[in-house]
Amino acid sequence: MDIEKILRDYYGRDAESESFETLKADASSRKYHRVKMPTGFEPSSLIVMELPRDPFASDEVTDWPDPVELPFINMQKALKERGVRVPEIYLDAVQDGSVLIEDLGGTMFREKAEGQTREELAAWYTAALNFLTGMQEAMTPAPDECMAAHRRFTEKMLRWELDHFIEYAIEELQGHTLDSGLRKRLQMALDEVAAGIYSIPSLFVHRDYQSRNLMVLHHEPQPSSLAVIDFQDALTGPRVYDLVSLLNDSYMDLSENLKQFFINRYADITGSLRSEIHQEFHLVAMQRKMKDAGRFVYIDRVKKNPDFLKFVEVSFSRIRSSLERLDGHEDLKTVLAEADPGHFG
Repeated sequence: MDIEKILRDYYGRDAESESFETLKADASSRKYHRVKMPTGFEPSSLIVMELPRDPFASDEVTDWPDPVELPFINMQKALKERGVRVPEIYLDAVQDGSVLIEDLGGTMFREKAEGQTREELAAWYTAALNFLTGMQEAMTPAPDECMAAHRRFTEKMLRWELDHFIEYAIEELQGHTLDSGLRKRLQMALDEVAAGIYSIPSLFVHRDYQSRNLMVLHHEPQPSSLAVIDFQDALTGPRVYDLVSLLNDSYMDLSENLKQFFINRYADITGSLRSEIHQEFHLVAMQRKMKDAGRFVYIDRVKKNPDFLKFVEVSFSRIRSSLERLDGHEDLKTVLAEADPGHFG
C-alpha cells in the first residue's frame, strides 16, 4: 500500500504527510495509521485504515453470502444516514487497499472511564447506554440496503462459537481432547444455550459494542460526546447482545451492583420486563464470554498474538458469574464441572 499516493489522490498532487504513526494493533486483521498533514490541509489529521489482502474474508463461520461492498463502508453509510455518530469516510480506496477515515482523536471510552469516581463512572456508562438504545431505535429495522438487515445470528453461528470454546478454551488449554461421550454431553448442553439465545427478540446489533470501540469526543458524559467504531460485523441478533458487550467488557471491571443497575435501566428504557432482560443478559453473557475465551486462546495459538491471553481468566470468571445467576441449565453446570474442573469444579 502506497500511503503517499493515496493521500495525493485525496488532497491533490502536492500533498505530503508531515507525520505518520501506526496505531497499536488489536485482534483485527486491519491496521490503522494516523497521518498528520502540514498547515493548510484539511482535514489536518486523518486515519488510514489499511485492509488485509482479502478484506472480505473471515476466519469465523457466517451464514450469509459474501458481501459485494466492504462491510465497513456499507455499515458506515447506513449508520450515518440514521443519525448515529460514526467516523466520516473521506476516500474509498479499497482497490488500493485502504480507506481514509475521520480521526476521532485518541480517547477511548475505556481510557475515559478508568480512574473515575463511582458517580462519574455511572454518568459515562449512562451516556454509553443511552447511545446504545438510541442506535438500536434508529437502526431497527435496519434499512434494506444495509448488510445488517440481511445478516442475523443463527443457531449455526452460535454453535460454532461454542464449539470454538470447547476446542480452544477447554481442550487446548488443558492439553488434551475430551472423551467423546463427555464432549457430546457438553455439546448437547450448549445446544440448549444456542436455542435459548436464538429465541430472544431480535434487533440491530453492533456486535462488539465495548469500551475500545467507543470514542470520546467531548468531556461531558452525554451520548453526543461519543462515537462508535468497528461496526463492520453488525447484524440482526439478540436485543441484549450489545448490552452484554458493554457491561461485560473484558477490558473493564464494572461492579456487579452497577451491572445490575444498568440492566434494570435498559429494561426500563426499552419497556421490557426486568426479569426477562436479566435472564437474557446472563444467557448471552455466558455464551459471549465462552466465545471470548476461545478466541483469545485461538489468537495466541493460531495468530501468534499472546496479547489477549491475560483476559482468558477474566472470561472464565464472567462465565461462572452468569451461570450462577441463570435459572435452569443444570446439565450444563454439571458437565462443565466434569470437562474443566479447574474452572468449573
